[in-house]
Amino acid sequence: MRPPTGFRARLVITFTLVAVTASVLVATIGFELAKSALVKRAENSAVDLVSRELSRITFPIGRLRPGEATPSTRELASLTQALDGPGRSVVIEYGNLTNADGPMTMSDVPNELHGRAKQMVVSQRHILHNELWLIVGAEVYRDHGAGPEATGLRAFVFFAMRDEQSQLATLRAKLAQGGSAVVGIALIVALLSARQVLLPVRRLSAAAQALGEGRLDTRLPVRGQDELAELTARFNDAAAALELSVSELRSLEAMSRRFVADVSHELRTPLTAMTAVADMLSEEANRLPQAPAEAVRLVLSEIERLRELVEHLIEVSRFDAGTATLNVEEVNVADAIQDCLEVRGWSEKVRVNSSRSLLATVDPRRFDVIVANLVGNALKHGEPPVMVSARGTDNGLEVKVRDHGKGIPPEAMPHVFDRFFKAGSGRARSQGSGLGLAIARANAHLHGGTISVRAQNPGTLFTVWLPHS
Repeated sequence: MRPPTGFRARLVITFTLVAVTASVLVATIGFELAKSALVKRAENSAVDLVSRELSRITFPIGRLRPGEATPSTRELASLTQALDGPGRSVVIEYGNLTNADGPMTMSDVPNELHGRAKQMVVSQRHILHNELWLIVGAEVYRDHGAGPEATGLRAFVFFAMRDEQSQLATLRAKLAQGGSAVVGIALIVALLSARQVLLPVRRLSAAAQALGEGRLDTRLPVRGQDELAELTARFNDAAAALELSVSELRSLEAMSRRFVADVSHELRTPLTAMTAVADMLSEEANRLPQAPAEAVRLVLSEIERLRELVEHLIEVSRFDAGTATLNVEEVNVADAIQDCLEVRGWSEKVRVNSSRSLLATVDPRRFDVIVANLVGNALKHGEPPVMVSARGTDNGLEVKVRDHGKGIPPEAMPHVFDRFFKAGSGRARSQGSGLGLAIARANAHLHGGTISVRAQNPGTLFTVWLPHS
């Protein structure tokens, strides 16, 4: 499973981890302090009880004075009963006598505790029979006038710590519940905080998307004086500068398009006159001497090239201005291709492979332009045979134009549909306007279709796809 990468998720996870760590740390410290205080209180209470009861011994023990008798088993049993109580077990040792009340015996007394009990009142926690006990041991001292002397009587009292363990278990459960509540609250606070913190970021993201979609008047209100407010202000400044730059570029582009359109239309009138004169000169060229005849033919060629360039520029200006429209009708594809070739005198140079019953709904004029530009490009820059094939697909019409020439250089492939692009530096100046393929693609896009190019061995293949209307 991939770790979360969103800023919101990371912020919430970090906030929650900090809260969990703090809760665990506080709960652990609190539990240890409570446990230490509870155990200390139990130890003090047990030591006080044992010390108090041992200080009340009235029968003679230790080194006996004249007239004193050795303590009896009954007296030891009486001391045992005085030290005994609920949840306790008592073991009394005096010389060879041992008196026990409860399940514990002298064998249950740890050796370390037994040795330390000769010098002072000591305590130790120890697990016996799978249960925790607090053992308090002490030896009774007696003052004979020269200072306290050990009497050899030792008492060991076992205090069951069930109540303390129960209290600690309850405290642990309460701390766990409290920690869970704190983590839940921290998670809610983290979500709310992340929402509040990320709200300006989401607004910036939405505004950036709006800019990308072309709404250059998008601006954001600046609230506060923090880093996000500064970022918002900078975004607004950048958006304003971008809007100004794009507005200037659009204005320049519109002027450029208008200039091209105006120049193209203005050229049509003198070009018409030049074409008429050229027709007259073409009839006289064969009767002129060789040098004037070649000059006339060159002028005729350049006039034809100029006429083609002006027509292409006018067509391009229509696409740029958005005034190009479709007038679709159902046509026989094979007939449309044959008509295109016959009008231009290419019928003998191109092989056509198309079903005579293939019908398509297209704009006949624009379909003619697409086929003419692709076939003309193949005839000018490729080598025979040039083939045109058409077939119907499940979702449209597919037309392919292939030549068997040297092909287009690989580095030129991405640019063949660019305006005024000519592949290869060796092409003659008069070979086309460099707009034919761009116009073909524009007409295909107007139909909602596409044109693609692919290298063959040998030659080049252009594929046109036009969807069903």
